[in-house]
Amino acid sequence: MVEQSDRAPLLDWEETPPPYPSQAAQPPPEPQRDHGAAAAEKSSQPSGRRAATSAAPGAGRSSGGVPTAVTYSPTRNLTAVVVSRDKPSGCGFDRPELFGPARGLPFPDITAREQREERDQIVAVFVVTFGSRSGNMVEWCLPHDVNLDGVEFKSMASGSHRISSDFIYFRKGSYFGLACFANMPVESELERGARMKSVGILSPSYTLLYRYMHFLENQVRHQLQCPGQYSPLEAFYEDKKAVLHPTGNGLVTSLPTWTVASINRCMHPEMKITHPAGCMSQFMQFFGEQIMVLWKFVLLRKRLLIFSPPPIGVVCYRVYCCCCLANVSIPGIGVSVPELRPFFYVNIADISVLETELSYVACTTEKIFEDKKELYDVYIDNQNVKTHRSRLQPLLRLNAADKEKYRKLSEQRQMLLYSQEVDEDCTANEEDLFILFFMELNNRIFQTLCEVAGSADPTITADHMRAMGLDPQGDRSFLEDLLEVYGIDVTLVIDNLCCS
Repeated sequence: MVEQSDRAPLLDWEETPPPYPSQAAQPPPEPQRDHGAAAAEKSSQPSGRRAATSAAPGAGRSSGGVPTAVTYSPTRNLTAVVVSRDKPSGCGFDRPELFGPARGLPFPDITAREQREERDQIVAVFVVTFGSRSGNMVEWCLPHDVNLDGVEFKSMASGSHRISSDFIYFRKGSYFGLACFANMPVESELERGARMKSVGILSPSYTLLYRYMHFLENQVRHQLQCPGQYSPLEAFYEDKKAVLHPTGNGLVTSLPTWTVASINRCMHPEMKITHPAGCMSQFMQFFGEQIMVLWKFVLLRKRLLIFSPPPIGVVCYRVYCCCCLANVSIPGIGVSVPELRPFFYVNIADISVLETELSYVACTTEKIFEDKKELYDVYIDNQNVKTHRSRLQPLLRLNAADKEKYRKLSEQRQMLLYSQEVDEDCTANEEDLFILFFMELNNRIFQTLCEVAGSADPTITADHMRAMGLDPQGDRSFLEDLLEVYGIDVTLVIDNLCCS
């Protein structure tokens, strides 16, 4: 096979070339994976509201282990697993062995061909413009027959006329998009003194979109200054376009599934490069102790909607950070719960889609959403987190255990910053610390629940609550909801109060 150049003619846009399999002897600092082959599998599923089905394997009272072999799939978030009945694993803690002959590759469980094909999955490139008479409209796109209905509003957020530039992550069907917006003053009565455009791309994965941010920013400025000159965009698409199925159904070629071991090895660098350095620490500083409230809602798979006036780009990062609060690396956990879907930016054109979702995290610039309470469970206006559902009201109050967990997180962050400054230790960063903190917290909770569920006396006591880092009284309703959502069959007994 002849390796083609990774650069398109006329372009100098790629910031970090992806690792080639031949570089396996030098582990790449930021391995590339694609979570979002959601296009291949999600489009075949009904869009209606889904209900949780059976309990997670091994989470009930039965002492018999459920035979499972667990692999992680990039078509779902990091907590999702695919279960097959071919290998015993008890309560779900056995980790599968690495498979595949190419163990010398950066990702030994997938083939060299799959790793090369994974690199470029751009399914569309487009230019959106705003006209004083026509409003938002798609000015140009490749391929010419791609369905971009609604993209003209997703890629140019409501209220953007008040800012000079922005970037927007969004979801279009089974694809994810990234668009860069710019607003340039012009001496034109026809354009009413301002020219506004967005240049964007669609891909089955949001985790690779960051690589093209700089290119899109340059191209939107180019389109403002030289409207109608699309040569760089045409070259970009020809170089990076995805290989579609010959059936013409718009699905990208499927990407490989991932074992638990390979996910654990690669997830942190992959997460880190999804968004700019400091994203997690800014998220933590912005919400403060309220992070512990968001953590509970996300773990319960609630529908979270974040409101903010433009610019919306940094708020899209908060959507991603919220999703990271729910990571669990224990196989079997999360099989029966709704998928936590990052929708990023949404507007009123997305109402019909949001009506069908059981769980999501999204952001918007449109205040009208606040009145549409049937679309969300939790509404976040800047740092103000609120819910109209009486069952969830107690979760808004921080208890002693929440404050203690946040204190430990802040303490670990300060120790990390100190080691970086004094010892010049750059082997760890705030993103890794943040993600691992909540993953270990979630793992401890679900491991304890799973062990109790499989014991002779499946009863959760106050000691179990404290061992999980929860407040025996303040977190009672949270744990009750958690047991119901994840289908874990145990009895909760605190201070002689009992519920099953």
